[in-house]
Amino acid sequence: MAERARTLAMGQDEATGAGRAGVDAPFGHALVEAAKSRPEIVGLTADLGKYTDILPYRDAHPDRFFNVGMAEQNLVAVAAGLARTGKIPFATTYGVFATRRAYDYIAIAVAHSRINVKIVAGLPGLTTGYGGTHQAIEDLALMRMVPDLVVIDPCDATDIRQATLAIAEHDGPVYMRLLRGKVPVVLDPKAYAFRIGKAAEIRTGGDVGIISTGLMTERAIDAAEALEKRGISAGVLHVPTIKPFDADAVAAFAAKVDRVVTAENHVVVGGLASLVAETLFEKGLVKPLTRIGIPDRYIECGSVPHLQAKYGLATERMVETIAKAA
Repeated sequence: MAERARTLAMGQDEATGAGRAGVDAPFGHALVEAAKSRPEIVGLTADLGKYTDILPYRDAHPDRFFNVGMAEQNLVAVAAGLARTGKIPFATTYGVFATRRAYDYIAIAVAHSRINVKIVAGLPGLTTGYGGTHQAIEDLALMRMVPDLVVIDPCDATDIRQATLAIAEHDGPVYMRLLRGKVPVVLDPKAYAFRIGKAAEIRTGGDVGIISTGLMTERAIDAAEALEKRGISAGVLHVPTIKPFDADAVAAFAAKVDRVVTAENHVVVGGLASLVAETLFEKGLVKPLTRIGIPDRYIECGSVPHLQAKYGLATERMVETIAKAA
């Protein structure tokens, strides 16, 4: 009998890469790298250092690391205070705790004054099986509504490393989703360059254009390869920055294809799909739009592979959805 998928313990690595090579804790190691030239960088966590991959930084700079305990509002407030003294705080916790519990603190203590704080948020979307209390399925929608806040959803270890270095140099508040543990390498670090506010065309195609963000870019690339075998030409546009949104790149990409598909590890309202729909409307482009993402509801507990397959985020389900719509 085949082994049944199970819900992993909270600290176990949920990251999958379809057999791709992976990098351990790319965020933590990139933060150590950034801190070599930026002595003002400090690390903070709300008792989740082990589970947000910031421990490499803590071990390298124990005198520049602070654990404020299970108090996410205090985490953001302390980070804002440190930023006012000239520090560059990187504050880590889970996405649900940062956005639901500390939303007002991020909006007022940080973004309202454009304080130089970086919020790095783990367990985005369906990367944990612990149900609605721990799945950050609506965080991109919430955070894109905060003025002056940069919002980033990296897709792999390459993206995470480059984005961490970029936001360390960026003067202003940032919210970045985090893939933790052994994170797959999808994008070639020699060919890809992350830039805040810029999308990257990964693959060209004429029949379908898949616009993706976060870990869904890996699935989009794999789905495009599978669709090609069915005679469907699919392009892929990776959008790592939700805000500022690269509307020009999205419009140019959409103009070249017959149908547009969005793919996000997030509810299909308020996030990438909504941004793409807004862009098509504003640019005067009329294209059929298929949205792949999490439905507008709380998701139950279960193993991550089961949940991702059930709600259409798995590569095989993406292929079927796109082929049916093409």
